[in-house]
Amino acid sequence: MKNLIDDGRPIFIQIAERIEDDIIEGGLPEESQVPSTNQFAAFYKINPATAAKGVNLLVDEGILYKKRGIGMFVSEGARMKVMEKRKEQFFEQYVVTMIREAEKLGITADQLTEMIRRGDSKR
Repeated sequence: MKNLIDDGRPIFIQIAERIEDDIIEGGLPEESQVPSTNQFAAFYKINPATAAKGVNLLVDEGILYKKRGIGMFVSEGARMKVMEKRKEQFFEQYVVTMIREAEKLGITADQLTEMIRRGDSKR
């Protein structure tokens, strides 16, 4: 497990994102068991209710599911759901913001495309 980064966002959101990251990166494959809320709480030194809130967010989204008396598991199709969710967040957070700023600066779509290509070639 990775450490939490206190970036001003609620801890339960950060817990949910860490689980999502592990799903995307393959550390938590579909049908695998997720650490318990008590394990998250002990590792991150947080209240178990806070950890449960983060896990329950993912249950509500169909990314995790509960096996009664056993624990939480990664749902079938969870990686695709997380990827689609993250792509939409990326679009809203970065692409829409970039286009709005480009419009303010008078940057055309062609110029913006060229800037992206130029940035891609520097990697």
